[in-house]
Amino acid sequence: MPNFHRVVITGIGAVTPIGNNIDEYLVGLQTGTNGVSNITLFNPEQHPCKFAAEVKNLQSENFIEPKESKRWDRFSQFGVIAAKQAFKDSGLEITEDNASRIGVIIGSGVGGLLTMESQAQILSHKGPKRVSPFTVPMMIPNMATGLAAIALGAKGPSSSVSTACAAGSNAIGDSFRLLQLGKADVMICGGAEASITPLGVAGFASAKALSFRNESPQTASRPFDAERDGFVIGEGSGILVLETLENAQKRNARIYAEIIGYGTTCDAHHITAPSPGGVGGAKAIKLAIEDASLSLEKVDYINAHGTSTSANDKNETSAIKSIFRDRSYLIPVSSTKSMTGHLLGGSGGIEAVACILSLTHNFIPPTINYVNPDPECDLDYVPNNAREAQVGVALSNSFGFGGHNVCLAFSKMN
Repeated sequence: MPNFHRVVITGIGAVTPIGNNIDEYLVGLQTGTNGVSNITLFNPEQHPCKFAAEVKNLQSENFIEPKESKRWDRFSQFGVIAAKQAFKDSGLEITEDNASRIGVIIGSGVGGLLTMESQAQILSHKGPKRVSPFTVPMMIPNMATGLAAIALGAKGPSSSVSTACAAGSNAIGDSFRLLQLGKADVMICGGAEASITPLGVAGFASAKALSFRNESPQTASRPFDAERDGFVIGEGSGILVLETLENAQKRNARIYAEIIGYGTTCDAHHITAPSPGGVGGAKAIKLAIEDASLSLEKVDYINAHGTSTSANDKNETSAIKSIFRDRSYLIPVSSTKSMTGHLLGGSGGIEAVACILSLTHNFIPPTINYVNPDPECDLDYVPNNAREAQVGVALSNSFGFGGHNVCLAFSKMN
C-alpha cells in the first residue's frame, strides 16, 4: 500500500454574489445574505427569466491590469482573483526551487461563454476579419487555470476539469489525489464560472431548469422547499490552496482544516436528469466516507448540492437517507445556493470554502427561503438562519449534467 500524504487547506479565496473576499463571504453566510436580483449584465426584457445572482462591485483592477483584463473572459478574471486571494492568504512564496512542485486545477462547466457569444455576434455582423485574435484563448475552459498559473508562477501539475456543475469539486478532489500521492507539494484549485449571458440564461430557461419567479426574485432560490421551481443562475469563483501536511508544517503555515475524502461517480443515466433515488450521488458520498475512513456518526454537516430544482433536491435527500439511514434526521443539511444562486462549475469551489468556514468558525450556514416543507424532503435543512454548532467533519456534494457526482470530506485538524 502506498504511504499517502495528509493534505491540508492553508489558503482560501472567494468571489461570490454575497461577497468578493473571504471576510465578506463569511458574513454573508452567517447572516443569510441574499445575492439574487434583477439581471444587470444584459437587457433581459425578452427572456422568461429576468434575474440572477451576479457578482457586483468587484474591483478587479486591484488584482488584474486593466489592459490584461480586456483579454480575459469574465470567468477567468473571477478564477485568477480568487486564486490570488487564496495564495496571499496561504503565505506561500513561489521560487525557482519549488515552482515545479506547485500546481493549478480550476474547473469550469462552461468556460468563456461571454466571449463565445460576443465574438459570434461580431462574426455574424461584421465578418471573420473582425473576430478578435484573443477569441480562442479567452473562451477555452482551461484558461482560468492557465492564467492563474502564469500570474503566480506555478509550474507543477496543471489541468482543467469540465464536469458541468461538479467541475469545481472534481478539481479539488483531483488536486487532493495528486498531493496524497506525492506528485506535488501544493495545489491551487477550485472552480470559476460566468454564464449570466443571453445564451446561458436562454439555454437553461428553455431546458426548464431555471426558476421563473420574476415577481419575487429574492425568494426564487428555495432549495428543498415544496414550492421550488428551478435554480437561479449565479457566477463567481472559489479557490483553495491545498498542500501536504509536511510542506505546511515545514513552513509553519496556518492550517484551516484537512481534506480527508473524495468520492466521484457517474450515473450513466441521462444527459441532465439525476438517476432515480439519487443512487449515483449516494455512491459518491459512500466513497468519500470510506476514503476518509470515517464512521457515519462523525459527520456533523452536509453542504448539499441543493439546486432548488424538483428532481435534484428530492434525489439528493434520498441519497443522504440511503447512506445515513435514521441518522439522516440528526445531520444538518443546508444549501448555500439559496443565497448565492447556482454557480454551475464554480459552485463546488465556493461551497468547499463554505465548509471550511463552517469548520473554523463553528456555525452552519442556512438554507434561506425555506417556508413550505416538502414531504419528500424531510431532513433538517437549517431553515432561514445560521446555526451555531461544533462542526468537526463536513461533507460537500456536487452533482452535474451528464450524471457527474462528487462528494468531498473536510475535517478539523486532529
